[in-house]
Amino acid sequence: MGTILQGWGLAAQGQGDKGIAQMHQGLAASQAAGIGLGWAPVLAQMAEAYWHTGQTDEGLRLLAEALAVVDRTGERWWEAEVHRLKGELLLAQEDTRRKWVEAEECFRHALEVARHQQAKSMELRAAMSMSRLWQRQGKCAAAYHLLAEIYGWFTEGFNTVDLQEAKALLEQTGGTMSMASLP
Repeated sequence: MGTILQGWGLAAQGQGDKGIAQMHQGLAASQAAGIGLGWAPVLAQMAEAYWHTGQTDEGLRLLAEALAVVDRTGERWWEAEVHRLKGELLLAQEDTRRKWVEAEECFRHALEVARHQQAKSMELRAAMSMSRLWQRQGKCAAAYHLLAEIYGWFTEGFNTVDLQEAKALLEQTGGTMSMASLP
């Protein structure tokens, strides 16, 4: 699993091909060792790496596999992120209204799953994805309000990447709330 995570880190730092190769190596070793838990997150991380290298079809294939694993095993702790990533990869394929509708459905499902699980960090990530989409569609007020409500739940961790990104997105979308009150 360490090899997989290291590969994911390499891909996130711009070394996509090297990271993907390392992730595949770690996946093969895990399968050979008989490890059967945690596949959905691993497949989602691999899909994210493929997304960052522009290989969205392969990423979407892996996400479909991850959703099948979730359904088969009942291991749902990463389900919201799988749906969110699916929406992001759909948007990366082509910029059409049909893709916007499909992506919005994925983001809505991710929000529902995260809310049901009370997974605030996953809900924040799904809200950021939805807010970016809505901003592209000119729905800035809705984007702002969705994200501001969720951002407001957090009382610490404002130096994390997700909360810094959420604050920047709130500042972009504007709104009636004073940005001075955001941590």
